[in-house]
Amino acid sequence: MNINGFTNFIKHPDCCIMDVFNRIIQLLNVLYGLFNWYGSSILFKTFCPRCLLFRTSWKIISLILLFIKELIISTWNIVKLVYKPKLDVEPGIFALPTELRSNWEITLLANLISLTPGTLSVAVSDDYTTIYIHAMDMPDVEEEINEIKNTFERAIMEVTR
Repeated sequence: MNINGFTNFIKHPDCCIMDVFNRIIQLLNVLYGLFNWYGSSILFKTFCPRCLLFRTSWKIISLILLFIKELIISTWNIVKLVYKPKLDVEPGIFALPTELRSNWEITLLANLISLTPGTLSVAVSDDYTTIYIHAMDMPDVEEEINEIKNTFERAIMEVTR
């Protein structure tokens, strides 16, 4: 039994093709749901022009796209680190001061950080003003802090405020 499924692909290539089709159908379902959500927010905007649903929905979509972009970039950076002949990393834990106040905002930021390869949210301070983050490679702590504040934290504040 092979864990990665390559043996199953050699023996039963039609199963893997069906798996690819199932994943494509799942992606199309997600896109269809996003299309309906966005369309309904446009319709809602025509009946209630002062409502913030239209602007908020676009900001949520941009937050999702930002996360996907950061996920791809960080995955590529981790792959480059792992495949170097000599592992040259500077791991460490740093404190990220945050301007987010609600539990929902802090939880979302901590989860986005943990889902990004190479970083992990370790703890949140008792007063909810600091998140402690472990990074696999952080040559400059200030650069890491500014990167998180200028991407995830700013996007979360645009969605929630």
